[in-house]
Amino acid sequence: MKNGATAASLPMTVIGWHECISLPELGLQNFAVKVDTGAKTTALHADDIETFYKDSEKWVRFRSPDIPGIPARTCEFPVFTKRDITNTSGTPETRIIIRTPMILAGRKWKIDISLTDRGTMRFPLILGRRALRGRNIVVHPGKSYLVSDMPNSEGLTP
Repeated sequence: MKNGATAASLPMTVIGWHECISLPELGLQNFAVKVDTGAKTTALHADDIETFYKDSEKWVRFRSPDIPGIPARTCEFPVFTKRDITNTSGTPETRIIIRTPMILAGRKWKIDISLTDRGTMRFPLILGRRALRGRNIVVHPGKSYLVSDMPNSEGLTP
């Protein structure tokens, strides 16, 4: 936040249950996501997830989602942590968590993202409530794309 601004001093931002975000460090720009306040943690579709050590730190390598107009690419990040997360089927699983900047509604901050197989899901990323907490953001459950343009047929904003 600039000039000593805190999240609480920002005006309330109302977002829809579908929005477009950017994850610049992953090369993912203006892609559609589902906002789900029922999910604690944000989850991103990732393929070929593998951990390795780099300079005595644990890192993860994975393929980013193949989003229309944005080709998949190999990403490498330090492992922030691991968490036990209950998946959409109600089954607990341990997932690798990375921390990376997100841009939403013209604002940028770091969020935690769990890496998992979301290949059968409509959206490659589900934006959970932890990513929104403390940011003066509320979700309108009956509206979509309140702070971003609706994606075109390729899944990207115009």
